[in-house]
Amino acid sequence: MTLTPERAPKTAGTRRMTRTLYASAFCDEFVLLYPVYALLFSDTGLSVWQMSSLFALWSLTGVLLEVPSGAWADAFSRRLLLVLGPLLSAAGFALWVLVPSYGAFAVGFVLWGAGGALGSGALEALVHDELDRAGAADRYARVMGRARAVGITATMAAMGLAGPVFAWGGYDAVGAASVLVCLAGAAVATRFPEHRAPSVAGDRWTMILRAGLTEARTDRSVRGALLLVPAVTAVWGALDEYTPLLAADTGVAQETVPWLLLVIWAGATAGGLLAGAAERLTTNGFAALLAGSAVALAAGAAAGTAPALVLVALAFGGFQLATVLADARLQRRIDDTGRATLTSVAGLGTELGTLATYGAYAATATVTGHGTAFAWSAVPYLLTAVLLAAAARTTAAASRARPRSRRSPS
Repeated sequence: MTLTPERAPKTAGTRRMTRTLYASAFCDEFVLLYPVYALLFSDTGLSVWQMSSLFALWSLTGVLLEVPSGAWADAFSRRLLLVLGPLLSAAGFALWVLVPSYGAFAVGFVLWGAGGALGSGALEALVHDELDRAGAADRYARVMGRARAVGITATMAAMGLAGPVFAWGGYDAVGAASVLVCLAGAAVATRFPEHRAPSVAGDRWTMILRAGLTEARTDRSVRGALLLVPAVTAVWGALDEYTPLLAADTGVAQETVPWLLLVIWAGATAGGLLAGAAERLTTNGFAALLAGSAVALAAGAAAGTAPALVLVALAFGGFQLATVLADARLQRRIDDTGRATLTSVAGLGTELGTLATYGAYAATATVTGHGTAFAWSAVPYLLTAVLLAAAARTTAAASRARPRSRRSPS
C-alpha cells in the first residue's frame, strides 16, 4: 500500500507527458499548407530551379542548425526549444501567404528549417528523460512509435482537408489554418513536463557539444547506434516524397493516386504502433526486419502494379518500425547530459543521407523510371542488414570466448 502514493504522481506525470507528446505530434503534421505549397510557388511564378533552390535552402538550414540546437537543448531548456520551434514555423508560413514572393518563400523556409532543427533532438531527449524519471524508460519505443503514428494520421487528415479548405478560401484560408495549428503546437509544448535542470552556465553549450562529440568518437557502442539511425531513416525518409510518382506509374487514374498513398501510409502508421511489441528484437532480429522490408520494397516497386503497392506499404511499415527502434537503441546508450546533442548528431547524419538519396534517386529515376529507382533504394538496407548480422556474430563469438579464456591456465 505504501507504494501507491509514490507511484501515483509518477503515473500522472507520465500520462501528462504522453498526452502532450501525441497532441504535439498531431499539431506538427496537421499543416494544410503541406499538400499545396508547391502550387503556391508555381502560381506565384517560380520556376522549377527556383523551387529546387528553396528546398536546398530548407535542407541546408536544418543541416547547419541540427547539432548546435541539440547542444542548446542540453545547455538550456528542451521545453523552451519545443515552444520556439512552432512559432518560427508559424512566422514562415504567414510570410508565404501575406507577401508571396521568392524572397518571402526563402525566409519562410529558413524559419521553418530552424523551427524543425530546434525540436530535433530536444523532443527525444525530453521524452526519454521524463519516462526514465518515472521509471518507465522501457516504454520509450512504444510511446515514440505511437507519436509517429499520430503524426502520420495528422498528415493524412491534412491532405484530406486541404482541398475543401482551399476551394473555400484559397491560399489565405489554408495559410491561416496552418499558422493557427503551429500556434496551437507551441501552446501544447508549454505543457511538457521538464524536471531536468538546465546547465548552470548557459554559455557553456559549446562545452556540452564538444563532450557529446567526444563520447560519440570514443565509445564504440554509441558510435554504432549513432550510425544506425541515419542508415535506417535517411533513404525511406527521402522516398516518401516520390511515392505519388510511383503510384502514378502503375497506370491508375490520377484521382486514384491519393487512395494508393493512403494504403502506403497506413503501413507506415502500423509500423509505428508495433514499436512497443518489437522493442526486444535482437540484433539479428533487427537485421531480419531490415532485410525483409528491403525485399518487400524492391518487389513491390519493381512489379509496377497497383496491388503490388501493398508490398511497398509493408516495407514502409518495417522501416518506420526500424526507425523507432534505432532511436530507442541510441537513447539507451547515451548519457543524459548530452542526450539532445547526440540525438541531433544522428539527425544531422539523417539529413545528409536524405540529401544524398535525393541526388541518387534523381539520377536513377531519370534513366530507369520510378519503379526501378525504388527497387535500387532497397540495396542500402540489405547492406545494413548484412553488417548488423555480421556484428551480431562477432559479438556472440567474443562472448563465447570469454569463459574459455578465464579457464585457460596463465
